[in-house]
Amino acid sequence: MKSRIVIAAVSTLFAISAFAAPAPWYKWRSKLDGKALCTQTYPGQGWEKVSGPYKDGRCETVGLPGEYPPRPLPPSK
Repeated sequence: MKSRIVIAAVSTLFAISAFAAPAPWYKWRSKLDGKALCTQTYPGQGWEKVSGPYKDGRCETVGLPGEYPPRPLPPSK
C-alpha cells in the first residue's frame, strides 16, 4: 500500500514539472557605470531593472518563455 502512495506521489511530481516553463530574462543596468546585463536572476543592489521580460539570454525576444505567439518588440526610444 505504501509503495502505491510513493509511486503516485512521484508520478504526480513528474507530471507537474512537465508543465514548468523556464524563468524569463530581464535587462539590468549598473548604477555604478551604466553597463547592461541580461540575466534571469537579480544581480544585486548595484543594479536596476531596465526592461523585460524576454525569452532569450540576449534580451532580444520580448515575452515569457513558453508563450506563443511571441509579442512584437516595443518601439525604440
